[in-house]
Amino acid sequence: MAQPVRPNYIQRPYMNPDLAKLHPYPFEKLAQLKQGVEPPQNKSAISLSIGEPKHDAPAFVLEKIASSLSLNGQYPLTKGSVELRQSIASWLQKRFHLGVNSLDAEKNILPVTGTREALFAFAQAVIDRSQKNPAVLMPNPFYQIYEGAALLAGAEPVFYNTTQSTNYLPDFDAIAESDWQRCQFIYICTPGNPTGAVIPKKQLQALIEKAEKYNFIIASDECYSEIYFDENNPPTGLLQAAYEMGNTTFKRCVVFHSLSKRSNLPGMRSGFVAGDAEVMQAFFKYRTYHGCAMPPAHQQASILAWNDEQHVIENRKLYTQKFDAVLKILQPVMNVAKPDAGFYLWPNIGGSDTEFTRNLFASENVTVLPGQFLSRDSHGMNPGSNHIRLALVASVAETIEAAQRIKHFIETHS
Repeated sequence: MAQPVRPNYIQRPYMNPDLAKLHPYPFEKLAQLKQGVEPPQNKSAISLSIGEPKHDAPAFVLEKIASSLSLNGQYPLTKGSVELRQSIASWLQKRFHLGVNSLDAEKNILPVTGTREALFAFAQAVIDRSQKNPAVLMPNPFYQIYEGAALLAGAEPVFYNTTQSTNYLPDFDAIAESDWQRCQFIYICTPGNPTGAVIPKKQLQALIEKAEKYNFIIASDECYSEIYFDENNPPTGLLQAAYEMGNTTFKRCVVFHSLSKRSNLPGMRSGFVAGDAEVMQAFFKYRTYHGCAMPPAHQQASILAWNDEQHVIENRKLYTQKFDAVLKILQPVMNVAKPDAGFYLWPNIGGSDTEFTRNLFASENVTVLPGQFLSRDSHGMNPGSNHIRLALVASVAETIEAAQRIKHFIETHS
C-alpha cells in the first residue's frame, strides 16, 4: 500500500513564518545588479555604497582594547559597568544640554553591542502582539533594520515618505489618524539615513505630544548626530527636545547612539540606548535573555571614547573637507546639495537609479547605491527612485577621485 504524502510544511524544519516577509538586504540587490558587469581594469575600485567609516580609529582607544584584553576572562554584565554608563550619561548631558543629574546611569542607560542589534531588539521587547494589527511607523527611505524588526515582532511596518518637497523631513501631520491609533512605536532617524535631514526641535516636540496623545514610544536613531558642519550648531536630539519642553523624565522617548560613526569604530560594536526609565527596564529584561553584553575590554575603550571630543572634532574636519571638494566637482553636473548632517549625499539624478549605478560601475569602477533599494512603494510612489546614495567615507583623495569619475561619466553619458 502506498504511503500517504505528508503535507509540504512537514518536509522542512519548523521556522518563523515571518522570515518569509523579509526583503533582501540592499547590498544583496546591489550585488545582483552588478552581476556580469566587468569594470575597467585600469581604474581602481572605489566604493561609495556602504556607510562604513574608513577614517583612522583613535589610537588611544585601540591601545586601551589591547591593554584590557585580560578582562575578557570574565562574563560581562548586561548593563555594562557603572563607569561606562556614567561616562555615557555625562556625554549625553553635556552634548544635548540636559540638566546635571538629569539621567540616572542605573535606570536610563543601557550599553549595547552596536545600535543595529539594539534597533532590532527594541521592537521585539516593546511590541504588544495581543493588540489587534499593531503598527510600527518608520521613514521611507529608511534603514532596513526597522522594517525587519517590525515584521519579526509581529507588527506591520507603516511608512511615512520623506521627499524633496518637504526637504526630506517627515510630514507627521500627513499620517492617517487610523495609523496613529494603532501605532505602538515610531522609528525616526535624525540626521536621516540616507537624506542627512535633521528634524527640528519643534517638530520633535510636536511628535512627543502625539506620543502622549496616542500612547506610543519614539525610537530615535541618532547614530549620525556627531557628523555635522557647524561646530556652533550641532543637531538637536530627542532627549534634548523632551527636556526643554518639561519632559524631564523623557517619558516615551528613547535614543540610540553609537561609536561607529562618531569615533570610526564600526568593528568594536559599541553603542547605547537611553531614555524613559520604565521602557529601559523592560528592554533590560529582554536583553538579559538576548545575551548581547559588550565585552569588558570594549567597555573600557568605550569609556575613553565617550570622554574625549577632540578626535570627534578632527573627524568632522575631514568630512567637511570632503563635502566641500566633492560638491565643487559634482554640483555643475548633478542636482546635489550639502545635507544638514551625516556623511551621505542623496542626489536626484533625474532618471533610473539602477541604470545609473550599473553603468557608472561599468564605465568608472565606482560603486554607489540605488535609492530605490533603500525604499518601499508607499502612498503611490517609491521616494528613493531616481536618487542614489553616496557615502563619503573613504579617504579625502579617494573620495575626490570618485567624484571626478562620476563627473566624467555624467559628461560622457548625458
